[in-house]
Amino acid sequence: MTVREAETAIAARLLPVAGEDARLEARFLLKSRGLSVPFDTVSGADIDALNALIERRLSGEPLQYVLGEWEFYGLPFYVDRRVLIPRPDTEVLAETALKLLRGERRDVLDLCCGSGCIGIALAKYGGANVTAADLSADALSITERNAKRNGVIVKTVQSDLFDGIAGTFDLIVSNPPYLSASEMDERDKSLCFEPALALYGGADGLDFYRRIAKAYRRFLNPGGTLLLEIGYTQADAVSALYDDSICIEDYGGRPRVIMVESDDRQAEKM
Repeated sequence: MTVREAETAIAARLLPVAGEDARLEARFLLKSRGLSVPFDTVSGADIDALNALIERRLSGEPLQYVLGEWEFYGLPFYVDRRVLIPRPDTEVLAETALKLLRGERRDVLDLCCGSGCIGIALAKYGGANVTAADLSADALSITERNAKRNGVIVKTVQSDLFDGIAGTFDLIVSNPPYLSASEMDERDKSLCFEPALALYGGADGLDFYRRIAKAYRRFLNPGGTLLLEIGYTQADAVSALYDDSICIEDYGGRPRVIMVESDDRQAEKM
């Protein structure tokens, strides 16, 4: 059996969970085991390991967790069930932040950092001095591992939002938990594998935005900016919590990022 034939056979097995992406997922799984030689020469141990991965995927576990890594903004990140899977929508937040940094080394706080994908991208591409904060010690350990993998230095702090944060920052970025109670109840099976701590944003999904709105000014330098990822239905509700906020759309034309400038910067425009 050639690798191509093996890919076809695996794709057929994955079809119920992967749909039109079945062949692509099959390719990812084969690559993850380094199986690029004629398939008949693959060892029994490798076949068993590959089948174990396929069974995990067939159980509904997201491909990213099965592989143990995923790409964000062109960088590789370790991921497992202790952190959210990096998603393309969040790249809009990273892209907006990099435009604000403009190549200058600035102090950045990444709240609810999870895998560290946002802060690490800003350190790698923007030269930012990044502090990554999360309530989960497990998430912070993955952030540290990902920072090392991508050759950047990121300071990690275990903190419930701003509670353990010291100092001020030029830019605060956050992709906080924002699913409502009803969305948690109705979420699809793949989301059930992701940590509820990183998903649930309170009864209406806005608890973290309210808490950030009450505290962020004390941690933002003059001329600084706050960037928040939101659920695409939350633009009006989140914007109402912040003065003179701007909503930025994702690549699909949906509201995705709320930008809030410091009072000093707002005053300069008046």
